[in-house]
Amino acid sequence: QVQLVESGGGLVQPGGSLRLSCAASGFRFSSAALSWYRQVPGKERELVADISISGATNYPDSVKGRFSISRDNFRNAMSLQMNTLKPEDTAVYYCNARFALGPVKKEYWGQGTQVTVSS
Repeated sequence: QVQLVESGGGLVQPGGSLRLSCAASGFRFSSAALSWYRQVPGKERELVADISISGATNYPDSVKGRFSISRDNFRNAMSLQMNTLKPEDTAVYYCNARFALGPVKKEYWGQGTQVTVSS
């Protein structure tokens, strides 16, 4: 059974930092592409960070230079370090894993963790 469990969300002041974690189980973690997404009510879920199987990363301009995604294939975990947070970073953050099971492509989501940036 595939599970993705986020943790680390909370309330932080503008300019502060937060580190999100995602613990994975039930699949070959090292063979999965991983991402963080976020969503605010009434808007579509948006990509925040990508990390490939080889460790290559990708960020949208809105978070580039402030957010950093990492993966630990030994611990089956991924993280999102968020620095210089802004009120517009407030959202529910989700971890995402994608991998192939034979010819079938699989995609899984965590339950989400709330991040609120406010003074």
